[in-house]
Amino acid sequence: MNEVFKALADPTRREILRVLGGGQRSAGELAELFPLAKSTLSGHFSVLKAADLVETERQGTAIIYRLNTTVFQDAMTHVLDLFQPAETAELSKEAKPT
Repeated sequence: MNEVFKALADPTRREILRVLGGGQRSAGELAELFPLAKSTLSGHFSVLKAADLVETERQGTAIIYRLNTTVFQDAMTHVLDLFQPAETAELSKEAKPT
């Protein structure tokens, strides 16, 4: 989960995720949206992939990025759990199947 929070800490990476929330995009399409060097953007993609927030697929010479909604939902659940009173969090943990 630390990798997820690290990835979400950067505004550029959050914007990439927001764009991918609208549907998959190629690396080239994403590059057109951000005024960054390709190497800088590639670094952002690497952080997002390491956090498992995006999935990639090679289609010919293009790399297609899509949002990994499962990991994103898990991260949001963890964030919301941080703001629950302790007794509510304990009840929530007891109710979850193991």
